[in-house]
Amino acid sequence: MKVILLERVEGKGGLGDVVNVKDGYARNFLLPRSKALRANAANLKVFEGQRAEIEARNAKAKDAAGQSGDKLDGTSYILIRQAGESGQLYGSVAGRDVADAINAEGGTKVDRAMVVLDKPIKTLGLHEVKVRLHAEVTVTVTLNIARSQDEAERQARGENVIDSQFEEDRIADEQAQADLLEGGAGSQDTGYGEG
Repeated sequence: MKVILLERVEGKGGLGDVVNVKDGYARNFLLPRSKALRANAANLKVFEGQRAEIEARNAKAKDAAGQSGDKLDGTSYILIRQAGESGQLYGSVAGRDVADAINAEGGTKVDRAMVVLDKPIKTLGLHEVKVRLHAEVTVTVTLNIARSQDEAERQARGENVIDSQFEEDRIADEQAQADLLEGGAGSQDTGYGEG
């Protein structure tokens, strides 16, 4: 189906471009969200008549998104989640969780559809996530996913908590073995064998 784009659409084109897209994409996404018009003679005439107004509206939305993006870009958010010993989360962090964390801090209103996640986040640690505030404005935020506030602070300082935990366990095991050899099993004086 041929459509006239009313704003820049990733991978398709910019404002005013007449592009050919799949029927379902046009009917289910572009047309209902007012991102495009069907490309016919009547709509082309309407678009050309309103082009300046549409471009001005798009520029205003881009400026507003740019101002919000300046405040949001580079910010960090802590998400406390339950996870196993190896750092695997019980569940995952999705776009809705990221949007909720950003909105809880206040300032910028972010919809979950604005969060760009190629795949859900399923491990502890620091993760960079892109947020598309406008078709032409994308910012990056950092998610600090940890099991506790203390762990989140340690991760923020650059410590790998999973490796640290395994190292602490290894040191504790070595200490227990050393204690066992020094004064542990079999070293008590029982009095047997003495004359």
